[in-house]
Amino acid sequence: MLDIASLTELLAQPQKIVITTHHKPDGDAMGSSLGLYNYLIQQGHHAKVIAPTDYPQNLSWLPGNGDVIIYTENIPRSAQLIADADIIFCLDFNALSRINDMGILVGESSALKVMIDHHLEPADFDDYRYWDINACATAQLVYKFIVKELNHPELINKDVAVCLYTGIMTDSASFSLPKTTAEVHLIVAALIEAGADGYYIHEQVYNDSSESRLRFLGMCLSEKLEVLYEYNTAIITVSKQDLEKYNVITGDTEGIVNYALSISGIRLAAFIVERTDMVKLSLRSKGEFPANDICKKYFNGGGHRNAAGGMSNSSFEEVVNQFKLILPEYKKLLIQ
Repeated sequence: MLDIASLTELLAQPQKIVITTHHKPDGDAMGSSLGLYNYLIQQGHHAKVIAPTDYPQNLSWLPGNGDVIIYTENIPRSAQLIADADIIFCLDFNALSRINDMGILVGESSALKVMIDHHLEPADFDDYRYWDINACATAQLVYKFIVKELNHPELINKDVAVCLYTGIMTDSASFSLPKTTAEVHLIVAALIEAGADGYYIHEQVYNDSSESRLRFLGMCLSEKLEVLYEYNTAIITVSKQDLEKYNVITGDTEGIVNYALSISGIRLAAFIVERTDMVKLSLRSKGEFPANDICKKYFNGGGHRNAAGGMSNSSFEEVVNQFKLILPEYKKLLIQ
């Protein structure tokens, strides 16, 4: 495993660098990736962010977004950049399977792999790891990596600050989750001092919905919400037909599961959606309930204790029924 001194020495000279993150990137994935990108280009590195798939439109304003390459839209160029890279930064994911087909290319690349992440049980594919499951966001770790490990606080300029603030804000649910510690607030304060405008960022991320997205949300809450009070669980289920009816695009389903969790007394919420190739689940929980245990054990997924995801190749109806049949196993934890 590479040590920080060796990595710092490498980064002292311009390198060909690829930064990538998990498929269907969220605010933390793109915020941390573009935050690191904006730091590296100040030092003269030849850096590129390659996203495995597209991502929500409400992240397209982030500084550096215009230089992002989407792998599925430009496979030849992406493959060449990965093959030529000296260093590949892997942000906000802990296994190559999380970047889909890109995982094969990254695994085969001779480049040094640097993982910066906060998810449980990282796979052993990296050469250097900056990892902390107690961090509220990967963007928090990128800030600490730049400031404390590489000793470059002066390079946290406005562009870096805006991106990292976005990552921390989104992954902490606007600074409301338990891992939003005093350290997180101190980092956020430093980012504001560096030029991040919290009000502007919040408006761009959360208050820029399309009409169809708002109508889709209304349908989810009025027609697709099911509350199982005997298990303190709420479920929102969305079919392919629902997605087509409301012209749902990437990002439109983000955060909807949290509305189910906001119901008084609910300890577990599930958002189950039928995609073209599989059924996907997003789980959120309160307190000590292990949402990640359900995803890992039954739905080929995982994540954090209170925020996890999974998938299944079974039919939509089978997945919904399977989820409900699992609940009695966790009843004691759900009703305590």
